[in-house]
Amino acid sequence: MLQRQGWLVNQKKLRRLYREEKLQVRKRGGRKRALGTRRPMLVPKKPNQRWSLDFVSDAFTEGRRFRVLAIVDDFSRECLALVADTSLSGLRVTRELTAIMARRGRPNTIVSDNGTELTSMAVLRWCHETRIDWHYIAPGKPMQNAFVESFNGSFRDELLNETLFSSLAEAREKIRAWKEDYNLYRPHSSLGNLTPQEFAMKSRLETKAA
Repeated sequence: MLQRQGWLVNQKKLRRLYREEKLQVRKRGGRKRALGTRRPMLVPKKPNQRWSLDFVSDAFTEGRRFRVLAIVDDFSRECLALVADTSLSGLRVTRELTAIMARRGRPNTIVSDNGTELTSMAVLRWCHETRIDWHYIAPGKPMQNAFVESFNGSFRDELLNETLFSSLAEAREKIRAWKEDYNLYRPHSSLGNLTPQEFAMKSRLETKAA
């Protein structure tokens, strides 16, 4: 029972009257977000089976911050993109992924965390249009995205922590040079002491010969 200013009102009757007069206050729904898939991930056996991505943050010498979107092929360890900018939206992420696909083909799966940009409507729409599985790791479990986390550690230790950037143009140029060195000239013990590009090429030749 509900009492207001001397009136005694039955709550069930009050709710019924509200329904009949269509006076219900609708609860506001949450924003639609990309749900992705949580199926167990298989170990990739060739390039383009699985890409992973993540963001890294840094700052210019004057204090303004910028971010870098890192995209990695989990099989070959190739760095597919390092996109630096002061703002990176979900729409920008999908544009960069589309550009990579135009160069090297489409992945089967993309792996990321649950960041706002990566669960946006832009990503939801892109996944629907491309029919690419987007796998979200469990919250607070970065080890489930181990390949790009390891890459980001090297990227930060070897470049971001060691370099002062005075402008976005300078940051982009130095990041581009580091990416080229990483892909073309740096052997990885996990790849049989081949560079990521050499390993990817070797894998493609073996696939054709099989």
